[in-house]
Amino acid sequence: MTDHPPTDAERRSKLWSLIKDIRIGLLTTQHSNGHLHSRPMTLQNQDLHEDESLWFFMSRSGDPFGDIVASPQVNVAFADRDDDTYVSVSGTAGLSEDRTRRQQLWNKAAEAWFPKGIDDPDLALVQVRISHASYWDVKSSKLMQLYAMAKSAVTGKPPAELGETGKVRMDR
Repeated sequence: MTDHPPTDAERRSKLWSLIKDIRIGLLTTQHSNGHLHSRPMTLQNQDLHEDESLWFFMSRSGDPFGDIVASPQVNVAFADRDDDTYVSVSGTAGLSEDRTRRQQLWNKAAEAWFPKGIDDPDLALVQVRISHASYWDVKSSKLMQLYAMAKSAVTGKPPAELGETGKVRMDR
């Protein structure tokens, strides 16, 4: 552990290290009726590019795409219960027509949904530009977590030192 608070670069690196292996995020959009809708989406990134964005393939004819066109503010939540890792990313979603990026991100799993390939007219490449994110990375074992919660119930003080939390703001 270091003696200084993490830098922005360290927090961004930590953010990516937490989500890169989860691959499936719950993309939350706002429907035209005002309701929030969450859907599992496969993260296409292999790393967090210099654009600090999350990339998804989706159908232009589906509700998520229509929701994004109407209201681009979204949230993507990631959870790995086995590792007690949780991430919430807020950002602005938009359609990307970047053919080179499509080719870079294309894979067999995407082909299962879009058999006509990267030129499928229904295929939308959506970029979520991260504005801010929060993460919780619990380091303590399940037994230590239970002990800390039991101690908290007795002392009335919230559990401490269970893991690392952080917030990341992207400067745009």
